[in-house]
Amino acid sequence: MSSSPLSKKRRLSGTETKTGSHCSSSNSVRTDLSHTPANGMAKNGNDAEIDEGLYSRQLYVLGHEAMKRMQNSNVLISGMRGLGVEIAKNVILGGVRSVTIHDEGVAEWRDLSSQFYLREEDLGKNRAEVSQARLAELNSYVPVTGYTGPLTEDYLTKFQVVVLTNSTLDEQQTLGEFCHSKGIKLIVADTRGLFGQLFCDFGEEMIVYDTNGEQPLSAMISMITKDSAGVVTCLDEARHGFESGDYVTFTEIQGMTELNGCKPVEIKVLGKNTLFFFFFFFFSSLPCVSFPVQKSLSSSLAQPEFLMTDFAKMEFPGQMHLGFQAIHAFQKKHGHLPAPWSQVHITHDDVNSAQTGSAKVEQLNESLIKKMSYVAAGDLAPVNAFFGGLAAQEVMKACTGKFMPIMQWLYFDALECLAEEEGFMLTEEECAPKNCRYDGQVAVFGTKMQDLLAKQRYFLVGAGAIGCELLKNFAMIGLAAGEGEVIVTDMDTIEKSNLNRQFLFRPWDVTKMKSDTAAAAVKLMNPAIKITGHQNRVGPDTERIYDDDFFESLDGVANALDNVDARMYMDRRCVYYRKPLLESGTLGTKGNVQVVIPFLTESYSSSQDPPEKSIPICTLKNFPNAIEHTLQWARDEFEGLFKQPPENAMQYLTYLPGAQPAEVLEALYKSLVTDCPQNWADCVAWARNHWQCQYSNNIRQLLHNFPPDQLTSSGAPFWSGPKRCPHPLEFSTTNLHMDYVVAAANLFAQTYGLQGSTDRAGVIKILQDVKVPPFTPRSGVKIHVSDQELQNNNSSIGMFTCGCDDDTNFHMDFIVAASNLRAENYDIPPTDRHKSKLIAGKIIPAIATTTAAVVGLVCLELFKIIKGHKKLESYKNGFMNLALPFFAFSEPIAAPKHKYYEIDWTLWDRFEVTGLQPNGEEMTLRQFLDYFKVC
Repeated sequence: MSSSPLSKKRRLSGTETKTGSHCSSSNSVRTDLSHTPANGMAKNGNDAEIDEGLYSRQLYVLGHEAMKRMQNSNVLISGMRGLGVEIAKNVILGGVRSVTIHDEGVAEWRDLSSQFYLREEDLGKNRAEVSQARLAELNSYVPVTGYTGPLTEDYLTKFQVVVLTNSTLDEQQTLGEFCHSKGIKLIVADTRGLFGQLFCDFGEEMIVYDTNGEQPLSAMISMITKDSAGVVTCLDEARHGFESGDYVTFTEIQGMTELNGCKPVEIKVLGKNTLFFFFFFFFSSLPCVSFPVQKSLSSSLAQPEFLMTDFAKMEFPGQMHLGFQAIHAFQKKHGHLPAPWSQVHITHDDVNSAQTGSAKVEQLNESLIKKMSYVAAGDLAPVNAFFGGLAAQEVMKACTGKFMPIMQWLYFDALECLAEEEGFMLTEEECAPKNCRYDGQVAVFGTKMQDLLAKQRYFLVGAGAIGCELLKNFAMIGLAAGEGEVIVTDMDTIEKSNLNRQFLFRPWDVTKMKSDTAAAAVKLMNPAIKITGHQNRVGPDTERIYDDDFFESLDGVANALDNVDARMYMDRRCVYYRKPLLESGTLGTKGNVQVVIPFLTESYSSSQDPPEKSIPICTLKNFPNAIEHTLQWARDEFEGLFKQPPENAMQYLTYLPGAQPAEVLEALYKSLVTDCPQNWADCVAWARNHWQCQYSNNIRQLLHNFPPDQLTSSGAPFWSGPKRCPHPLEFSTTNLHMDYVVAAANLFAQTYGLQGSTDRAGVIKILQDVKVPPFTPRSGVKIHVSDQELQNNNSSIGMFTCGCDDDTNFHMDFIVAASNLRAENYDIPPTDRHKSKLIAGKIIPAIATTTAAVVGLVCLELFKIIKGHKKLESYKNGFMNLALPFFAFSEPIAAPKHKYYEIDWTLWDRFEVTGLQPNGEEMTLRQFLDYFKVC
């Protein structure tokens, strides 16, 4: 998609207000978007460099190529009510070339229910003008322009993507026709109370470069038959994971070399370890015989380009859209939406009869459309958060061709948030506007619900990405805006990489505590919210703080955690104190929501994911065959060299222990005496000799024990299947070899408090004087070829967490170099620093769009909890994958029942004894036994 900078000449009668990172909010005729921010950040555009420190988590979702395409896209978002500002927030955080926000209307009381950048003093002011400066703070790479004039065809030609919210049906159709004709991608998003819709028109042809974003699968092959439909047999170590219809290519084939590097071919799966494909065009003249294949790799590849040609212009299929059309028609006729819970009749049949083709339905769901009319004037922050996340992801798809777009309509409702009683109706008086910030929400749930929300006391654990979104929604819905309180705890400080998705934080907040900063930010959004920030880790060591009195005073708990152990701990506490728990999580474009209700559902810990697949230790030590193996080996190497020895030495020197195992004392002697450097040159010499040991001598020793032509007891080649035959490296002053020496020497110097250096010319000069002992193979060296041998020898290997996010501490420099050198030993394709960080640092990919959408669903479940829903079917666990796109909702699993004699019980039941009698006397043993018999 080509770059199309906005014109510098004003051509319309409206006002444009623009803020970049170096200019203040003011009216300006200059709309050139290729400036360089004053803080030295790279500009957006064709020659843009991506700030990996800011976008690190998002890059693991989108990739560099998609990010570059996104940085060439100018986006217009029309309508700055709650939905529009949510979309704008997510798109700006994502990092497009520019965002223009448009609105011709002024802020009203009901807007404050979900528009988190409007305040009471902004009432009567243009929504775009007020929101523009606050949105511009989110990302200094993305210029944000406010526009208040009409959307003319001339103005729309500036943009590659146009998003319409809070627009009329006539406007959607007119602008949609124009955008379609000009190849401008269009997204229409609309929410009405508990209802929402989304429409995408990405033109006559849309190229999707990656349909799902998943990493390609790979499998080791043991055999391929030479039939016209070749049968591929994979090694029996594990299921290959392929599905019929996947496309694969082949590498490192020995014998059938014609297959290497072939174009992706479609496969059909025959079994867990077999599949076949047609390759008669390779070997049509050869006999059909089985042919063994050694060390070959089959990789699943998505088709490099997926051309979608079936996008249509805006049509209106299905009865749900007829409901939206009815609302549009009512608004056009009367100049306003139906009053909340008004019994005014909407002519559904008239709307339906005006339709033709697939847009016309035989029978309307009158009840559904009536309910929509009751709540159409409502404006709910959680619904806007959900649709804002979805719509922003569609903007990114339109800009990048990354992931599969929505085809083409999406509808959603959350009517189960209303009263469970059939036929329950709120009165018009109870839901009428009160000229307060909650008018948009009162229009759906009434004033009694608003009073309940204000009294809630909730504990939020975590103030990261999900925590920030939850706090924003809490503030908008008025949670704890009266007698209640929100307590948020997080022991972490703000880092630069947080700013891409934890939208409550700004660059000047880096190093501040997350919980306090987030609490202050949401107080600006709603000054009435009562919120307290803590900096405590939840766990047994803080139970004196979060004790019986604390939990008994709570109405519920919301988790915003990033690890399973803390989630399970909070789950146990909620079960013990019988408090509802809202649980959620994200992984790139995937997200899930689980609601835990006392006496009704299972708990979070009732079901667990299977453990992660581990790498056999013998594979790590001697027989790697994939880059994941060499990266794990490099992590362990880092710990063994730079983490464990200093810790052992410090502990020994500090505590002066008595008897120690001989191997510990030997390691200490090496750390404190033989390997102790005196200067920088000693550190370089140590690094050079260690390089020689790991990448030359150890490999030579391995080949001495198992020569390349070694056979097993059965006569098969030892170096076959997953065992790659390695080769030793010869040291040179090439970049990779020097990367290792410089990083290792600096880390070694840091261990001993010596001054390091990054002067490569100086390091090369020192290396000229380093004496490297020649290799002599040792006899009697035992090399284990299986994990069983290692276990019998009581061997173990350590794990650690490196400082992967800090590019100045040499951690990743060492791990990337160590991994790729070992990969070179074993002829494994190397990987770049970005992917190495993802794997070695066990980094969780994250993007703001998924977080916003997931939290929207969480807060819809919060409404149900506060309303006191008792039916299991009223609650919804959810799972989504915005890349596919895929959405699944299900009833929570009921609390499993167990039988004790004739009594059914669940994990929520317990036997309670009040030991202290009302008169102050303690219960006797006899009284306890009598009480037990009765209960």
